[in-house]
Formats: sequence, C-alpha cells, structure tokens
Amino acid sequence: MRIDLHTHSDASDGTESPAQVVAAAVAAGLDVVALTDHDTTRGWAEAAGAAREHGVALVRGVELSCRHDGRSLHLLSYLHDPEHPALLAEAERVRAARQDRAREMVDRLSRDYPLTWEDVEEQTADDATVGRPHIADALVALGVVADRTEAFADILATGSPYWVPHHAPAVVDAIGLVLEAGGVPVLAHPGAVSRARPVTEDELAGLAGHGLAGVEVHHRDHSSSEQRRLGVLAERFELLVTGSSDYHGAGKPNRLGEHLTDDVTLELIEGAGRLEVVR
Repeated sequence: MRIDLHTHSDASDGTESPAQVVAAAVAAGLDVVALTDHDTTRGWAEAAGAAREHGVALVRGVELSCRHDGRSLHLLSYLHDPEHPALLAEAERVRAARQDRAREMVDRLSRDYPLTWEDVEEQTADDATVGRPHIADALVALGVVADRTEAFADILATGSPYWVPHHAPAVVDAIGLVLEAGGVPVLAHPGAVSRARPVTEDELAGLAGHGLAGVEVHHRDHSSSEQRRLGVLAERFELLVTGSSDYHGAGKPNRLGEHLTDDVTLELIEGAGRLEVVR
C-alpha cells in the first residue's frame, strides 16, 4: 500500500481544496492519504466525502503548532475526537493567535512594501487558518518575490524585522491533549534544520515518556543521515516510524507520495485512535 500521512489543503496553508488534495492523492497512486491542516479540522468533512467518492482511504488529522525549549515544533495528531473540548479550545487559541500575528506582520511589512491585509485575504480561502504562507502568496502576487521559498528565505524568515511570534502550547502539553482526545501523537519533521535545531536524543526520550507515539522519520527536510539517526532513536524508544510528503499543492515543491508509511504502522495508528480511517 502507498500511504502518505501528512498533507495540507487550503483550510490552512495549502493551495488546493480538501477535495482536490484527495483527488491529487488518487492521481499520485496513493491508497491512503492523511489530511493534516494546521490547527484545524475544517477540511475533514469535504475530504471524507471526496475519499468515499474516489475510493481512497482518508486518515483525519491535524498538525498542531507547539513550542519546546525556545523553538517551534509541530505535532501531528491522528484520528482524535474533533469535538474534544480542551484540544479544540487550544487549537482555536492558536488559530486566533496566528491571525493576530499575521495582521501585525502585515502592518510591519506595509511600511516598506505595497501590501495590505486585503491583499492577504485575497490569497486565503474562506475560514482558513491565516499564516505566513498567505502573506508570502500576497507578496508573490504583488511581484515583490518570485515564490514562497524566496519570501521565507528573507522577508518572512524567523528573526527578520517583520517576524512576529505567536502563542503555541508546550509540546508536552499538546501530547497530553491529543491523548485525552483519543488521538495518536506523532512528531512532525523533528530533524529539519531549516526550521530549528533537530530534536536531540534526550528530548525525544522525554517526549516518549510523556506519551509520544511516533516520529515522522522520512521527510524531504531530513538528510539521509538524519533519517538514519531518527530511525535508530525511534526503535530505541519504541516509537512508530512514519514517512510523508508534507504536501501543500503549489505552495511547496513537495510531491505526494515522495515519502511513505508502511501498512503495519497505519494499522497501529488506526488501532490506537478514537476515529476510524474513512474508507
């Protein structure tokens, strides 16, 4: 089976609707795809309908923005109860903080570039989680930069004069919320040096002790040596190993199915989750 457990739609910062992501997964020859938009489940219903129509299995999930030791980490939650009060409240708090942060960044950028909040809204789907990618798309549309990659390399980079932090829960707290909601917590791209320093052995051991279920080992932002390191650590701490594309449509060069998860791991995730895989 070809299983890709990390994709994004325009419910957060992807460029395709949830139904289009599912259709693209079918076109890419996937048997199973997970929709894991940032801090929201708003795309689940549309994706589920498309999955049933196209005959592909759908794993419902989210990617939660978290903090750990002064840096940003992302946690994938699979098959949790979307109505769990505490997890839902925290995700909405992060989503609101992203919106406030985006407005502040646009205010700063508008002093040096011909950018308005309306420009960003034009690049954002209705009710989507607004983030830096939408600001990047607005800058592309205005001709300030060529693409998202250029925007994030300079103007929108962490530490730039325009960058603004936003609220995010501690990753340990987020793991607890996911488990309370019946979900399966998996650490997303923990060795991506372009995002932050890689998660260390001691850190991973600590997170495993708090209930972390797995690690996204196979990801385009991990070098071959980093994938080997994470694979060894996952085995040592008895963590699930996943692989995925982190697909964003036209927003990133990532291609569906470029990294995959094995079917045994999917069975374990489904067995541990509150929800069933949509088939």
